[in-house]
Amino acid sequence: MITVHHLENSRSQRILWLLEELGVEYEIKKYRRDPVTSLAPPELLALHPLGKAPVVTDGEHTLAESGAIIEYLIDNYDDGKLRPAAGTPERLSFTYWLHYAEGSFMPLMLLSLIISRIETAPMPFFAKPIAKGIAAKIRNGYLDANVKRNVDFLESSLNHSIWFCGDELTAADMQMSFAVEAASVRSIGQGNCPNLASFLERMKARPAYQRALEKGGPYELLGVSTKK
Repeated sequence: MITVHHLENSRSQRILWLLEELGVEYEIKKYRRDPVTSLAPPELLALHPLGKAPVVTDGEHTLAESGAIIEYLIDNYDDGKLRPAAGTPERLSFTYWLHYAEGSFMPLMLLSLIISRIETAPMPFFAKPIAKGIAAKIRNGYLDANVKRNVDFLESSLNHSIWFCGDELTAADMQMSFAVEAASVRSIGQGNCPNLASFLERMKARPAYQRALEKGGPYELLGVSTKK
């Protein structure tokens, strides 16, 4: 039996969506974040040395990292519908997006979250100008331009297809779902990313996604609720 060790407000939600699309039987063990630090509980350290989610156990196997989990589940439980055939352009695109989500985009979103918290954190009055000055330099010198470049890239990648690898849903879209939801905090909801906004609408309209959300529980991503 597959067990998803599901941390609230985390990347593990997309693993639930994948399993629902696959129609595979699984169980969920839920974990709550520390209400003060928002960090994962120490119980996850018993499963994996990094103590993060998602973690999936399947028999004797314990897997971490979303991309590795997705590849394992596709290798073992997919009938070919959620991964394009080898040797096709769609398969090459699948591999790219599977790695792009965490390798390129999510580090920018994490840095954006950290900078936002620095800018709004309570601190002595004499420290505020210093902290905000450092944050502004990071934003102006690196962060904002790179976030815009990546969001524009994501938007343009959906100019000619409704999913990231073409007109058929793949597991790469599930990997990208967390990244697009993170991007929605910045640009999509302001009307300047209609393709990404449509991607989110299609994603959330899928019965499998809705079942995953019901089983995993509503979550908030970077301060934005994803409740139905």
